[in-house]
Amino acid sequence: MINVAVLGASGRMGGNVVRAVEAADDLALVAALDMGDDIAVAAHAGAQVAVDFTVPSASEANVHALIDAGIHAVVGTSGWTPDAILRVEDHLKERPELGVLIAPNFALGAVLAMRLSAAASKYFESVEIIELHHPDKVDAPSGTAAHTAAGIAAARQAAGIGQSPDATTHDPDHARGALVDGVRVHAVRLRGLVAHEEILMGNPGEQFTIRHDSFDRASFMPGVLLGIRQVGLHSGLTVGLEHFMDL
Repeated sequence: MINVAVLGASGRMGGNVVRAVEAADDLALVAALDMGDDIAVAAHAGAQVAVDFTVPSASEANVHALIDAGIHAVVGTSGWTPDAILRVEDHLKERPELGVLIAPNFALGAVLAMRLSAAASKYFESVEIIELHHPDKVDAPSGTAAHTAAGIAAARQAAGIGQSPDATTHDPDHARGALVDGVRVHAVRLRGLVAHEEILMGNPGEQFTIRHDSFDRASFMPGVLLGIRQVGLHSGLTVGLEHFMDL
């Protein structure tokens, strides 16, 4: 039995995590915390793993507090910067027995889409990403899209392939989207959406599209539970749920 605390328990994702943990035979919910609650509550309740689905402005501080409290962390909050990730990595050197997972996406299909797009991208001249989310999301581009772009860029660099061709010289309103690791990413915010991503790849005469759709936040729960069960077996910082999967 793994004792679990949920941070951001009253939010949309946090509420789903609470219900998923309560329904799992091998997990026990020992604390459900919200903004302003003391992380010490989770430690006093005997939490072994804490799941953070809060807000970008609070998530890093939460993770550092969890490390100080000796609690493994599974993080689904988006908006993590490279500097913030490095700070957590450095902090974990003081507690080598702990594991922290920061996952841009917990949907298993999204993880597979990211891995497949990285493998396929080196065979195509052009690659662009469209990410589509609900309008209540506070960050853009999404962590999923940024992680996808990073994987694609690394695969193409290793294969000696440059950036996608683009003759655009005049774009004052940034209609061409953001460049993330040299890959174009376009963010859509639309009422009725949950979390969706398309990776578009093109060669002369053909197009290859990989798309993943999360229609309900329940789609993230199998990945969250996988993270909870595995994070204690992986010391240090892990970025991406794919490292806990047999891919």
